[in-house]
Amino acid sequence: MKRQNFSRKREAILEAICSTDTHPTAEWVYQKLKPDFPDLSLGTVYRNIAKFKENGMVSSVGVVNGQERLDGNTNPHAHFICNSCGAVLDLKREFLKEEIDSEVEKIFGLEILYHELVFRGKCKNCLVRH
Repeated sequence: MKRQNFSRKREAILEAICSTDTHPTAEWVYQKLKPDFPDLSLGTVYRNIAKFKENGMVSSVGVVNGQERLDGNTNPHAHFICNSCGAVLDLKREFLKEEIDSEVEKIFGLEILYHELVFRGKCKNCLVRH
C-alpha cells in the first residue's frame, strides 16, 4: 500500500512542475501538494526532483534568489531571468542557429550534448516600476 502512495506522490510532484510555466521551486511544489498529501515531506519532493532531473523529465533553470528553479518543459528553449524580482520566463524563439553545437565541437574539439541560453536583466514589470 505504501508503494502506491509513493507512486501517487511522485506523479503529483511531476504534474505540479509540468503544469506551470512559473519555473517553480521545490518549496513551491511542497506547499502546493501538502494539502492533498498531509504526510508529504520536503525531502520526498527533493528526492523525486533529483530523479526527474536525472531521467531528463524536468530540468533546472538554475538558482534564482537562493532557490533552484525547475522547468517541466524539456524541449530546447531559452530563458530570461529577472535580476530584480526573480521571475523566470520562457523565450519561445530560436536565438542560435541549429549548427551551433557542431561548430563548437569542431572549433574546440569537444562533444556537445546540448546547450542552454539564459538572458538576465529586468523584466517588463520591474522596468515599469522603476
